[in-house]
Amino acid sequence: MCPERVEIPARRDDASLPLPAYARAGDAGLDLRAAQPLTLEPGERGVVPTGLRLAIPEGHAGLILPRSGLALKHGITVLNAPGLIDAGYRGEIQVLLIN
Repeated sequence: MCPERVEIPARRDDASLPLPAYARAGDAGLDLRAAQPLTLEPGERGVVPTGLRLAIPEGHAGLILPRSGLALKHGITVLNAPGLIDAGYRGEIQVLLIN
């Protein structure tokens, strides 16, 4: 259990986009969603926009990690895993994927 809870302000480029959410109680990480559909052919790479901007507090960082289910079932993974989101970055979170 984490001794401190860190609040991370988030802003969506489109209010209809869902905020990151835990899939199940007790999960360690939040699930990100793509802001728009994207098809990657086998071996193809792509940048997936999330429409999400975070204000991570100084001294903290965000990590984008691959999902084992996507890799096992579909061969899709995060190319630069783990993707690092520095505290000072305020642009749109984008995920670099490879199929």
